[in-house]
Amino acid sequence: MGNGGGRTDKCLWPVNTKIVMKVITVLGARPQFIKASPVSRALKNTAGIEEILVHTGQHFDDNMSAIFFQEMEIPEPKYFLNINGLGHGAMTGQMLEAIEKILLQEKPDLVMVYGDTNSTLAGALAACKLHIPVAHIESGLRSHNLLMPEEYNRLLTDRIASLLFVPTISGIQNLKAEGFSNFKCEIILNGDVMLDAALYFSKKPELVSAPIRELIQHTPEFVLATIHRQENTDNLTALRNIISALNEIDKQKPVVLPLHPRTRKVLEKNDFRIDFKTIEPVGYIDMLQLIVKSGLVITDSGGLQKEAFFMNKYCLTIRTETEWTELVEKGYNFICGSDKQAILTHFKKWFGAEIKDAPPLYGNGNSSEIIAQNILSYLRNEKI
Repeated sequence: MGNGGGRTDKCLWPVNTKIVMKVITVLGARPQFIKASPVSRALKNTAGIEEILVHTGQHFDDNMSAIFFQEMEIPEPKYFLNINGLGHGAMTGQMLEAIEKILLQEKPDLVMVYGDTNSTLAGALAACKLHIPVAHIESGLRSHNLLMPEEYNRLLTDRIASLLFVPTISGIQNLKAEGFSNFKCEIILNGDVMLDAALYFSKKPELVSAPIRELIQHTPEFVLATIHRQENTDNLTALRNIISALNEIDKQKPVVLPLHPRTRKVLEKNDFRIDFKTIEPVGYIDMLQLIVKSGLVITDSGGLQKEAFFMNKYCLTIRTETEWTELVEKGYNFICGSDKQAILTHFKKWFGAEIKDAPPLYGNGNSSEIIAQNILSYLRNEKI
């Protein structure tokens, strides 16, 4: 697959010819920018590739200021589409239309997308309809829950992509089970870009905010918790069980919960009793330091589950399933759902424990370099 009209008389890549190939990266949410950070650095250090960022605005965050991009070492997006606050169909459709215009103007050699958002699918669809190859970062992940719109975004984007960068062995197995070995695509086990980011930014304590430094200093042993998924915030019974468990835990060890705006509204509207400490939402680097200093993580966040593992912390997942099945299989992550007793039992067993001698489930921290080199090789072959 290429941009159409490829030559049939293939020749050797001209060594002395400086050909710059253009990659457009479509991003829509703060976690995707964090994932893109190490990849953008790797692409910047790869001669022959120019990257242009498109921000759809799907999850617009007021905290994503110039300082955010400077700290994450990400180039500021060339295009900001400001498409958000709509239903799935309207949002994806408007993104598709806007991204198509950008692709016609920029004429990139490849479009790169991350994960499973509406922005991911819109970017992939816009590219494939213009016969531009797609690279999908975090390919092959499956929750096997078809009630989640993200699951369809993953499936469809994988089917569109020419380069499928897979973070885990289970992702490879998923793709093979779905017949991807028979499709015209390259499946590459590269490891997890989030590991690259976590290792890099966990070594930058100077970027941690003063309030978080003070909190950590005065709270030596605590449980870090987060709640934001609609399956918990929209289910009052589930939310009440989780909050009750955290209140009980707080009697033994302090609980610190950065409070998502959606969760805050539900808690206030329904007069939930909160005995533990809540703080304002925190940025990525602050969150990493909270994980490092915590004794246990309790979360419904997909990213935080992995980051806990990266920082050698055990995790209780307050969902009924996870995409990171290998963490559950290896005994580093425990699916508790909203079962209060399960949460309390695992807390008593795992608080303060450190994961030791863990296998490299997500690579060795060089995932981004693998992506950059494979993209370069692919595009060179396409140009021949």
